[in-house]
Amino acid sequence: MITAKVLWTDNERYIGEAGSRHAIVMDTASEKTANTPMELVLIALCGCTASDVVGILRKKREPFTHLEVRAEAERATGYPAVYTEIKLVYRVSGKVSAKAMEDAVRLSKEKYCSVSAMLEKTAKITFAIEHAE
Repeated sequence: MITAKVLWTDNERYIGEAGSRHAIVMDTASEKTANTPMELVLIALCGCTASDVVGILRKKREPFTHLEVRAEAERATGYPAVYTEIKLVYRVSGKVSAKAMEDAVRLSKEKYCSVSAMLEKTAKITFAIEHAE
C-alpha cells in the first residue's frame, strides 16, 4: 500500500510526505513560495513518462545524452478545475533514431505511464518530439 500525508505549516503552505519518507513543500496561495498541487501533478506526469522513455531507450541501446520532458496544460474553467488538455514536449539529444524515440514515447503513453493513464480520464494528452544536437 502506498501512503501519503500533508501537514499544514503556515499561510497556504504545506509539507507533503509519502511512505518513502521524502518530503516536498506545496503552496496554494498567490505568493507561490512552492509548487502548487496541480503543478506537482504535471511534474509527476513528466517524471513518469521520462522514466519510461529513458528505460526504453536504454534497452534499445540508443545513444541519447540528454532528455527533457516539458508539459503545457489547460484547465477547465469551472470546478473542479481539472486538466483538459496537456501537451508533452520531449527534447532529446544524442544519436537517437527518430523511430526509436517515437516508439519509446508511444509505449510510455499507451502502456507504461500510470500518471498519463489517470490524467487521460479528463485530459487530451498530445506530444511532440524535438531532436537537439
